[in-house]
Amino acid sequence: MHTTTPPPVRPIALGLLLLVLGASATETAPPPEGMVRIPGGTFQMGSESGFPDEAPVHEVTVAPFYLDTHEVTNADFAKFVEATGYKTEAEQWGWSIAFLPRDDKPQRVFGAEWWAKSDGANWRNPTGPGSSIEGKEDRPVVQVSWTDAMAYCEWAGKRLPTEAEWEFAARGGAEGKTYPWGDELHPDGKQLHNLWNGVFPVEDRGEDGFKELAPVGSYPPNAYGLYDIAGNVWEWCADYYAPDYYARSPRENPTGPDRGTERILRGGSWLCSESYCTGYRVSHRNHTTPDSGLNNMGFRCARSIETDPPETKATTATSDDSGGSKTH
Repeated sequence: MHTTTPPPVRPIALGLLLLVLGASATETAPPPEGMVRIPGGTFQMGSESGFPDEAPVHEVTVAPFYLDTHEVTNADFAKFVEATGYKTEAEQWGWSIAFLPRDDKPQRVFGAEWWAKSDGANWRNPTGPGSSIEGKEDRPVVQVSWTDAMAYCEWAGKRLPTEAEWEFAARGGAEGKTYPWGDELHPDGKQLHNLWNGVFPVEDRGEDGFKELAPVGSYPPNAYGLYDIAGNVWEWCADYYAPDYYARSPRENPTGPDRGTERILRGGSWLCSESYCTGYRVSHRNHTTPDSGLNNMGFRCARSIETDPPETKATTATSDDSGGSKTH
């Protein structure tokens, strides 16, 4: 009687099996605490009805990634500072710019006089001496620069999202919508994000429940489970800014221009109003120098799922391809 010896398992077949099992495990693994899995996919990025730098609308594909459910809070940032002894750029300089429309500060931003230089303004004292984050641990940390945000993300084992990742996540799977929840700013009269209710910068009526920063998670999340993706604070992204980037953006996982003098911010803030700023639109692009910090600017972190975080272009070039900055 003859017996047949089964052939040995080929290393390549075993390797493929392990690869499939590994990919499956990655797909089903729960997201890190405080993050949600953004599925990735192809979408139409930009808008033909917004500002010129939001056009042209172009097709972009992003890989799956994790994103913080909410903006980094004062409590989160305090843990980072306690663990590392980190000093923000505003703390090192001893001053920052703050929204102080009724203050008598002599040094103001030309053309946007509601912004003023405030000695002593930093993340602990957002508008300067006399202001404090005590009792506001659940508010987004502000007065943090792009460099500060990057330092926090590195400490947390995360990174900043790319601009394409941010917009894909903010849209929540809905194509061509103006806001994360649809095309109406206040559907059925509902206030779905923290913005300026009234004539800016004269009066904020607080119809959304808050006249300044709101605690994170105060409003319903979008379809991907992201809170405050519109309003509350502007959020830093990893990319350099260029006004014409959409005309030459790669289709797959774009990471922004190779160089520049400004970085991208997205999402709008509590200072955006219907009469002045509509930064809470999902396609709106803001930009400023990476050393900037204001009391309406914060961030949330991302993390890659199957690959290492894309290399962030961190070297600031001397040439200016930014086309100017926005402060509001």
